[in-house]
Amino acid sequence: MKLILLGPPGAGKGTQSVVLSKTYKIPHISTGDILRESVKSGQALGLKAKSYMDKGELVPDEVVVGIVADRLKNDDTKKGYILDGFPRTVKQAEELDKALKTIRSSIDMVLYFETSAKTAIERLTGRRVCKACGFNYHVKNIPPKKAGICDKCGGELYQRPDDTEATVLNRLKVYEAQTAPLISYYAKSGILDKVSGDLGVNELNKVLSDLFAAKKIA
Repeated sequence: MKLILLGPPGAGKGTQSVVLSKTYKIPHISTGDILRESVKSGQALGLKAKSYMDKGELVPDEVVVGIVADRLKNDDTKKGYILDGFPRTVKQAEELDKALKTIRSSIDMVLYFETSAKTAIERLTGRRVCKACGFNYHVKNIPPKKAGICDKCGGELYQRPDDTEATVLNRLKVYEAQTAPLISYYAKSGILDKVSGDLGVNELNKVLSDLFAAKKIA
């Protein structure tokens, strides 16, 4: 099962990725995570990415796709994987398709989490992150046992600067502008399915399980 999860900030992609990863025993691959890992490990592409990041510039698509492609060669991806929030543009999608062909692979399904602005804003503005371990909470949906304190390590919880309402609204506008062509790209390929990102975690997981069963890709 090789999946791409797309959707605006606050759509619940990360949460579903974790659940699906455990259920189907396939890795959840976040491009942000593997980019940081590649830089930290000193890999050639990681060092190339770092040269751009150090200058405050965007890492070129070919470098990001190269890092993703390298990650997909690992043994733990043989049964499948979940790409969370990548690609973000049609150009990245085209480069990813080329990279996958070189390793004789392809994407089975692209899931687009259609999510209302109201839901995304509620989820993101209520998010709190532990400064020490990075674990995510939500003031309403996943509150810590003690306000402002991480259950896991006792670290301080904080609201990320990009989780304020004004910033979230801008992020949603940018995402929609960038992603509309990408949704069309995968729809033409016949591998795009749309699901509601407004659903709760368990409800959406049931929808996805039924969809996988119907498509016979699980």
